[in-house]
Amino acid sequence: MSDESDEVEETEAVDEAVTEPETEEEESSEEAEVEGLQDGDFVRIAYTARTVEDDQLVDTTDEEVAEEEGVADQGEFSPRVIVLGEGHLFAAVEDDIRGKEVGDTGSVVVTAEEAFGTYDESEVRTVSADKIGEDDRFPGARVQIDGQQGVLETIIGGRARVDFNHPLAGEDIEYEYELLEEVDDDLEQARGLLNMFLDIDLEMWIEDDEVEETRVEEPDEDDEDGDDEPETVTETVEKRTLYVESTPQLSMNQQWMMQKQQIAQQLVDLTDIDRILIQEVLDGAGMGMGMGGMMGGMGGGGVPDDVDIEEALEEADIDADEIAEELE
Repeated sequence: MSDESDEVEETEAVDEAVTEPETEEEESSEEAEVEGLQDGDFVRIAYTARTVEDDQLVDTTDEEVAEEEGVADQGEFSPRVIVLGEGHLFAAVEDDIRGKEVGDTGSVVVTAEEAFGTYDESEVRTVSADKIGEDDRFPGARVQIDGQQGVLETIIGGRARVDFNHPLAGEDIEYEYELLEEVDDDLEQARGLLNMFLDIDLEMWIEDDEVEETRVEEPDEDDEDGDDEPETVTETVEKRTLYVESTPQLSMNQQWMMQKQQIAQQLVDLTDIDRILIQEVLDGAGMGMGMGGMMGGMGGGGVPDDVDIEEALEEADIDADEIAEELE
């Protein structure tokens, strides 16, 4: 009996010895899978993208590259903040970044299909020349016809040949990038996202505000009083608020005008910010003289009680009847 017992104990010990390393290996394997940058991480990245075939510049965050290519006056060129997994870069580039660490570099080719699409011959169409402005009637001109962007190839008589393919259709694009830092501060996250979307620098700050919110509370089904009317409840809650100082550049920014709601939603979804307030600052600079002239030097305060309007008009050699006629 004792021999059999010893054999059982030895077998169990062997089984434990065999299975234990496998468990540790599985755990280490799982840990390895989540190392490096992952979806949801905010990353500041520098990159330059060029066409594979003819090395044409597509995009860059490098100011020196922009100057060399003669495009430095076409926007701001500096490293950008992106959120991995949110489609801020082509999927192939994001796939290459996942698992990498800050300081790493990489190079990846994005195929034409994934980038700007394959070239479609059917998108080269003949249209009436009347749809093209006089100043745009030359080969290579970018034109807009029936809401669609295109490039004018030829124009003969009353007909024009226009290519409606994307200018980079059919081109494979190579991205060379460097991962500069992971961005954890919520203000810098918001600043980076707005700069990426709008390509303008804005003054902004974050405050924790107490805000009154009103909600409708449905009645309790088990209420013995029989009061089944919904109740409006007002309560004070804390909101993390991003304040953005509006500028003329922001007000006129096409991206902001068309997609401000979507941009704001991304900011709220991807950061710890609860709401965004855009503030327009009017400091009164240059307004004093204009208002004084418009209000007859009265500072906008109205007409004093002791002033006889008819006498004032006579002294100023102004015909009140003429003013009345103009007003009519």
